[in-house]
Amino acid sequence: MIPPASRTILIVEDEPAIADSLAYALRTDGFAPVHVTLGADALKVLQGEKSDVALAILDVGLPDISGFELCRQIRQFSDIPVIFLTARNEEVDRIVGLEIGADDYVTKPFSPRELVARVRVVLRRLAPRPVAGNGAAAPAVNGFEVRAAEARILYRGRPLDLTRYEYLLLKTLAENPHHVFSRAHLMDRVWTDAPDTLDRTVDAHIKSLRAKLRAVDETSDPIKTHRGLGYSVVPE
Repeated sequence: MIPPASRTILIVEDEPAIADSLAYALRTDGFAPVHVTLGADALKVLQGEKSDVALAILDVGLPDISGFELCRQIRQFSDIPVIFLTARNEEVDRIVGLEIGADDYVTKPFSPRELVARVRVVLRRLAPRPVAGNGAAAPAVNGFEVRAAEARILYRGRPLDLTRYEYLLLKTLAENPHHVFSRAHLMDRVWTDAPDTLDRTVDAHIKSLRAKLRAVDETSDPIKTHRGLGYSVVPE
């Protein structure tokens, strides 16, 4: 069960019919939806002193600003989970959305129930989990410390700010050093709830992960590309 303080979901959508159906589905599932039609209003809500928004659903085609640009601005002050909602289904749009920090991407027309299920999946990953035994994390391997009970990964002692799929992708690689995973294998293991995801999405997430690792150490490059084969984590 998601904690009460984390039930507020921000809907940024300028089409009333879509917003109303989504808000109804969220309320039915126990969430507290907050609806705004403009990106500027979304920023005000998220930057408010008493904001307790757990996740934001952003329409890409807003009247005042694109959802992509809105997400970029949000990422300057918040790591709140973001799900994009858009009528476009082009590969480049999906990759751009994921590269700038989205946790999921849903195209119209969509099932409100399915979208609510995706909301729950994202929040479940971020929610605190009971720790079994003494709660010890896995030993650090090549600088990575995977804390599965907390759904976090530390690199050289510093926690990484990862989206849902970045976390699952890096966890797969870090827990299996030297193992070369093909794109298809990574898709099967990481994007289990998004079967229509494109192969290039893996490349986009690898690029994002490398940037975040370099932010810890600009000389760092533990994720290796094996041309024609896939990716692996190797000793530095």
